[in-house]
Amino acid sequence: MLGVKRSDLPLDKDAHSRFLPWLIAFMVFLAVLAIGGILVLNATAARWDQGVGGTLTVQIAATDGVAQDQRNLQEVLNVIAGTSGIERYLLIEEERMLSLLAPWLGEGASAADLPLPRLIDIGLADEAQFDLKAFTRSIQIRVTEATVDDHRVWLQQLVNLIRSVELVALSVLAFIALATTGTVIFTTRTGLAIHKEAIEVLHLIGAQDSYIAAQFASRAMMLGLKGGLIGLLLGLPALFSVGYLAKSLEGAALPEMTIGVFEWVLFAIIPISVAFLAMTTARSTVLRSLARML
Repeated sequence: MLGVKRSDLPLDKDAHSRFLPWLIAFMVFLAVLAIGGILVLNATAARWDQGVGGTLTVQIAATDGVAQDQRNLQEVLNVIAGTSGIERYLLIEEERMLSLLAPWLGEGASAADLPLPRLIDIGLADEAQFDLKAFTRSIQIRVTEATVDDHRVWLQQLVNLIRSVELVALSVLAFIALATTGTVIFTTRTGLAIHKEAIEVLHLIGAQDSYIAAQFASRAMMLGLKGGLIGLLLGLPALFSVGYLAKSLEGAALPEMTIGVFEWVLFAIIPISVAFLAMTTARSTVLRSLARML
């Protein structure tokens, strides 16, 4: 009885299979970058949602008179104070606004140089229960120069953009899996053609198709695991390098690239998944090919 662990086919001497780990390593390298991008995008969406969720901004445009600007501000503050569902509100001082605009206006800019609007930051107690339309109508009836900015409007647009980019990244992962499968199929069929005579001899002495398929599957699994580890070892430093460069940018909108237990487990699964994919692909390819040969 022939044992599965014993190899009767010199698959390790096939020159064509030596390139398979490097092809798989390239695929895994791209997969690591794609998964890293998905993790960063998810963290970005979560941070933006936490940062601006349940907040509004009231902007009061400047007029030609200081007294009118002060009356408009007081009217808006009265409406805000009398509106239920508002947990807090804060008038942003001109010094704070000038410090935020300093990169564009310069350090020496003052409020007298340009008509700055007055901004009021509002925090809602319960965003779902708050009547935004009624609040906006009350503000604009009293002060026509005032506008209400609902952060959820542009936040939802950004989140939709992030989800679209994530779908693209997932599509890249799907193409990587298809390309890896196609590479293994091509390599396996080439090996079958090279060892066709040896396979026929094994059939004559009683070897079953499953035994021959197991040898190809075992070889493909080892090559896939090797390529997966190489791609992972190349992909992680590249991912950290991109994260370091993004972190060095002043005022970067992306969060810091941090890897926790879940992320480490996710990256560790990649070589194992690739090895399993290569093994099952090689086995099914051999079984289908041998069934047509008989």
